[in-house]
Amino acid sequence: MSSIDLVVECAVSSSTRARQVCSMFDVPPEKKCRKEWRADLPIDGEPWNVGLVVGPSGAGKSSIMRHLWGDMPELSWGAPSVIDDVRDGTPVADIADAFGAVGFNTIPAWLRPFHVLSNGEKFRVDLARRLIELPDPIVVDEFTSVVDRQVAQIGSHAVQKIIRKRGRKFVAVTCHYDVIDWLQPDWVFDVATMSFTRRLLQRRPSIECEIKRVPYDTWRLFAPYHYMTGDLNRTARCFALHVAGRPVAFAG
Repeated sequence: MSSIDLVVECAVSSSTRARQVCSMFDVPPEKKCRKEWRADLPIDGEPWNVGLVVGPSGAGKSSIMRHLWGDMPELSWGAPSVIDDVRDGTPVADIADAFGAVGFNTIPAWLRPFHVLSNGEKFRVDLARRLIELPDPIVVDEFTSVVDRQVAQIGSHAVQKIIRKRGRKFVAVTCHYDVIDWLQPDWVFDVATMSFTRRLLQRRPSIECEIKRVPYDTWRLFAPYHYMTGDLNRTARCFALHVAGRPVAFAG
């Protein structure tokens, strides 16, 4: 059984400015800041693939993560394209499989350097490389923190599918509770209450969508991601699939 027995201490500033702030907001001055976390984390007794450490910002999630699994390696990026950043010797078919599995399906973006990608693309390709290159457990801090919530939910569902398919172990660390039903973790540790809960797999939440006729100009939203051609005949009848009122797929 894993356990959390962690104490973090640091000195508190006694500068003139710090004393002024304490006086301004009636905060009792302290010599040291001390935080403690103690709990059992019984993750070794039963098989699992996906775990979740969740809690509000500042609750201690990252400290607990490092206590349990150490510092996670930082991936280096700097090649002319993100496919060239992947570890040498990795078959291209494996790279394509991992990229597709996490929803990084814009083929032209595979050929671009990491620094020009959007936050959502960076999130996905970083996950893909960790799946390819890192041993179990793959632990990701600030999981889905830099992407919008729709991308976070769909990305969470994609990640748990490939993790289970490959028999890997993955731990997400996040302040966002809205990914739980999509990530389908086998266990959840809530730092806010220091409570551990096992979960059974459930159906993912339903996605309400609507297909409707759209103007030709809607194609401009999708053309940059179409790797065969960006052209569309002006006489085409256009339709889009909408999720939560946003067009997410296009047919012309």
